[in-house]
Amino acid sequence: MSHAPHADLSPKNTQLGPGSLTLRNAAAGIGIVCLGAGVYLGKSGAFETDARTFWKIYLVSFLFGLTICLGGLFFVIIQFLTRAGWSVAVRRPAEALASNLKWIWLLFVPVLWMFFNGTAGTLFPWADLATLEANDPGIAHVVEKKVAFLNANFFLLRAVVYFAAWALLAWFFTNQSTLQDHDGAMSRTKSMQKWSGPAAIVFGLTTTFAAVDWIMSLSPAWFSTMFGVYFFTGCVTGGYASLALITARLKRWGFLHGIVTGEHLQDLGKLLFAFGMVFWAYIGFSQYMLIWYANLPEETGWFLTRQVGGWLPITLMLLFGHFVVPFVGMISRWPKRFGLSLAFASVWMLCFHWIDLYWLVMPEIPSDIGSFASYGDLVAKYGTQSNGLENPLNYILAFGVLSLVVAGSVAYLQGRSLVPMRDPRLHESLSFENV
Repeated sequence: MSHAPHADLSPKNTQLGPGSLTLRNAAAGIGIVCLGAGVYLGKSGAFETDARTFWKIYLVSFLFGLTICLGGLFFVIIQFLTRAGWSVAVRRPAEALASNLKWIWLLFVPVLWMFFNGTAGTLFPWADLATLEANDPGIAHVVEKKVAFLNANFFLLRAVVYFAAWALLAWFFTNQSTLQDHDGAMSRTKSMQKWSGPAAIVFGLTTTFAAVDWIMSLSPAWFSTMFGVYFFTGCVTGGYASLALITARLKRWGFLHGIVTGEHLQDLGKLLFAFGMVFWAYIGFSQYMLIWYANLPEETGWFLTRQVGGWLPITLMLLFGHFVVPFVGMISRWPKRFGLSLAFASVWMLCFHWIDLYWLVMPEIPSDIGSFASYGDLVAKYGTQSNGLENPLNYILAFGVLSLVVAGSVAYLQGRSLVPMRDPRLHESLSFENV
């Protein structure tokens, strides 16, 4: 470990200027306008969008913003759990992402409200068992066996628990970190280290059950024991890509000079490479391989739907765009060390993270999928179905949610140092070098 280089810890290098207020307000305004326009267009049936499609698009957009913030929270938790020193210099942007968990539940209120006005069955088939029984008795029979879990009251209670847990964890870690900037108390680091273990457990349980509730239950007869881990890989993909992008952007704007170096960028790139590319591919392949090998009709239909018509190109896009291309492009240490190349890789991974969520949420499993004698017969009937990517609502709503996350993150960074100034491991972070 080398001696710490000269690092400018003055406010001009570690605090956002007045221009950040303009960025925050612009992002908030754009977010509100996009969401308002998207909801208006969707509810009015624009672009030939039916109610179920609209709510699925809205859910994809919400999950896109949520997973980015959850990824930021996980980064903060895991740094204290492992007592890492290298990451102190880049931890504050991760806190900024996590801080959005204190308000992002507001974007889920329209989905929850559907349970009170009797329209939840539009999005979640299990919520309207009578209609499901009339349209698909086979699926309804399966759902009846799950009614102890898939019922409105328990669903709403679980959602409240998830959001409360995430908001509490985000508040605890961000509040302790901010207070330490003022008093420099070592006890705050010890407290965050002590609670990081339970926090990681709570994080794992809540994200797993949220994935089951909000994505897997869209196809209530299908199940996968690996789905929670797959959703986790999406969280870290979105969170780590956003963290790397924010850090590279701050350096581009002239902040963090001598504080964040190519060494830190390289490690952020390593995390994105390991979780967003390799681990994502490993979990995705393992889930597919186990379901393919077992060949159970109640499981294979989910993947078969994503292999026909307009969904096959998206499946291939994920294979190459989420894994093969970025794996080859980022396997060397050099693309990870430079802000421009790391920022490009981060934007690339964010785009494919959104596509991944779209691929999880949007396809509809045909009710007669188990009646085909061969795969060719399935393709003959459903080979012309559209994937819906051409619908502008996909991008209007996603951009709206992303803009609000940007606004919330900038708001957190305003008035705070971009670096945890009095963290006891800051010196270690400033001296960090990759071996």
